[in-house]
Amino acid sequence: MGRRVLDVVVRERRLRWPIPADFEIRIRHQTVRRVERRAKYLLITLDAGTLILHLGMSGSVRIQAVGAPPRLHDHWDLVLDSGSMLRFHDPRRFGSVHWIESDPHEHPLLAQLAPEPLSVEFDAQYLYRATRDRRVAIKHLIMNSHLVVGVGNIYASEALFRARVSPRRAARRLSRAEAQALTQAIKDVLTEAIEIGGTTLRDYVNADGTPGYFRQRLFVYERANQPCRVCKKPVKQFVQGQRSTYWCPTCQH
Repeated sequence: MGRRVLDVVVRERRLRWPIPADFEIRIRHQTVRRVERRAKYLLITLDAGTLILHLGMSGSVRIQAVGAPPRLHDHWDLVLDSGSMLRFHDPRRFGSVHWIESDPHEHPLLAQLAPEPLSVEFDAQYLYRATRDRRVAIKHLIMNSHLVVGVGNIYASEALFRARVSPRRAARRLSRAEAQALTQAIKDVLTEAIEIGGTTLRDYVNADGTPGYFRQRLFVYERANQPCRVCKKPVKQFVQGQRSTYWCPTCQH
């Protein structure tokens, strides 16, 4: 924070939404005032507005020294007066960047988002109310951004294991005690993952290029046919909503 934007360099405008022609001139010479996250969006607040970034499926942002030669798929740079730059890399070009000069939380991409999983709003009572009369599988529900944001496939599987709840369970069958256990498990899993840099399975790295080490603590995800770390019975895998789900039939009911 407090760094001035000396330059903006755009090499590829054809992202999920095209980068407008006046993007660079609107941002140059402004000062970075705040950096925050909302769901899967990164918000960089400058003097006159906010950059809203989404990394898509394969994108990343890294802090690099000014002058570092761009690699293939390095689409744009935010050059700062510190001698560093923020570089946006996205092989699939499913990511995006938007500039908004009004309240960013009223942007169409953010306005309808549900509570953050680590917020006080997301608690057992909230989850229990949301599951009533819902026939959908509980794993689908906790990954729905209209219920809670930021619970992806890995962390949904891990949280359900910790809460001892089957991913196939109809959401409406969740008891109050299980809602308490699951909300706490979601918060615990995410907090632990954040503390050690996330989960690198394939191409994910942090802003400095280092991998996340939470994979070493996974109980079920991508451990099909391996012994459960609790009961030693084989972990199972099945496809649920076009995504792989991992669970222990012995520990989860």
